[in-house]
Amino acid sequence: MKIFDLMEKYGHEQVIFCYDSTSGLKAIIGIHDTTLGPALGGTRIWDYDTEEEALIDVLRLSRGMTYKNAVAGLNLGGGKTVIMGNPEKIKSEELFRAFGRYIEGLGGRYITDEDMNATTKDMGLINQETDHVVGLEGKSGNPSPVTAFGVFKGIQAAAEEAFGTTDLTGKTVAVQGVGAVGYHVCKHLHEAGAKLIVTDIKKANIDRAVQDFGAVGVAPEEIYGVECDIFSPCAMGAVINDFTIKQLKCKVIAGSANNQLAEDKHGDMLEEKGIVYAPDFVINGAGVMNVYEEMKGYNVERAMSRAATVYDNVRKVFEIAKRDGIPAYKAAHRMAEERIEKIWRITKILNNR
Repeated sequence: MKIFDLMEKYGHEQVIFCYDSTSGLKAIIGIHDTTLGPALGGTRIWDYDTEEEALIDVLRLSRGMTYKNAVAGLNLGGGKTVIMGNPEKIKSEELFRAFGRYIEGLGGRYITDEDMNATTKDMGLINQETDHVVGLEGKSGNPSPVTAFGVFKGIQAAAEEAFGTTDLTGKTVAVQGVGAVGYHVCKHLHEAGAKLIVTDIKKANIDRAVQDFGAVGVAPEEIYGVECDIFSPCAMGAVINDFTIKQLKCKVIAGSANNQLAEDKHGDMLEEKGIVYAPDFVINGAGVMNVYEEMKGYNVERAMSRAATVYDNVRKVFEIAKRDGIPAYKAAHRMAEERIEKIWRITKILNNR
């Protein structure tokens, strides 16, 4: 595993490996780009099979945060943390406080918040050692409901592109993953009159969506091939790949999961199939908008108003795609890179004083 080659490939500034023998902490922090400001991105806890798998994940996720924060119009760079281990077994006060000390040692270059399998309670433990943490109880709290609202607005934008209307009445949406974010996405879709097909690796999550929203539950491996108008991935990444694309029967892909495309070529394949794709780091940007408001002094009305702009950001991606004759995933990258380039030029003015 050639770490510097991987950093060059993904364009990273810094990768920090964190280990504490007392708590068993094994964490990797990826700081991708700080042109727009300090790197912000959540802490993900996952039982990775190998250290290389964990490293690749944090590199991909932190790069995605750079783009997410840029297209969301935030003055933040991109970062991410992965903590290796079974979240059901490794969580402890000493682990999160040890991790907090590592964040504190970065002097504000990286700010963390919740991600998969991390909670506001966990953030509170980290906060005992550092102020460079957001998503705290009593402030912005759990970002999942706001993220879900933004995803819903992004689904409306993608539906307008594919069907000529934002009205989701009678549309069938297949939602993969009905946990913290996916459940709230389903709630918005149900209230908008959509029909739901859902799956999850936890049967209890499926049962809850069936009971609360009249959804149809299917096994995880069946979700790709169901007849639907919209496929909404709201679980793990890399679910759009050689195997699944062959099964898809949807007109739109729009969901909250990070890194949905296993490889860039899969974005090209979606374009060839005529499937409207709302790039993940654009459509799921409302969560980071929410915690950004916490950094400014949290106001829920302002946070929800900002979250609603996900609709406009997704529409802008489609406009750039048409303008430049490129697939949506490339247009999203271009949208982010154009903003970073413009701000970088402003910083050059300050540096030349």
